[in-house]
Amino acid sequence: MTPSTIELVPSAEDRRVARHAAAAIVLTVAEAAIPLPLPGVKPGLANIVTLIVLARWGWREAVWVALLRVGAGSLLLGQFLAPGFFLSLSGALASLLTLGVAMHLPRRWFGPVSQSILAAFAHIGAQLVVARLWLVPHDGVFYLTPVFAAAAVVFGTINGLVAARLLTELNAADSTRSAA
Repeated sequence: MTPSTIELVPSAEDRRVARHAAAAIVLTVAEAAIPLPLPGVKPGLANIVTLIVLARWGWREAVWVALLRVGAGSLLLGQFLAPGFFLSLSGALASLLTLGVAMHLPRRWFGPVSQSILAAFAHIGAQLVVARLWLVPHDGVFYLTPVFAAAAVVFGTINGLVAARLLTELNAADSTRSAA
């Protein structure tokens, strides 16, 4: 009797998702090394990758990249199944749902910057709700909303601008390649 083998052959999409998830994971780990003035206020640099994937390959691939980032990032940082993991997961799910809706809004007014700001608000909103329901059983947690909202506007804007710039450069490179 010979042992049977199962061979999984990754598609081009699988490789693309893995590449982008790896980039997002690197940004997540690097961001963890940045000292922050308040716990929970992070720039969300990995969301730049998610925005680029959303714009170029759609929501499905963006979901894979974001969820792989949350899972692998939490494993690498030693937070898997800890409160930080659930806060990150809730924020990622809320921002992905928001991006799923926002990508259908008129592109004339809703590009990477506005999508990034909306996703940042959804992310922090979900985290505050999870923190209130699970970690801090007191409404006082919502007193932090203005601080987190300001961070969402600032970091959402910066990340959206970076994503928009990178998308412009990637599209220009694609145009150059297709013209050659």
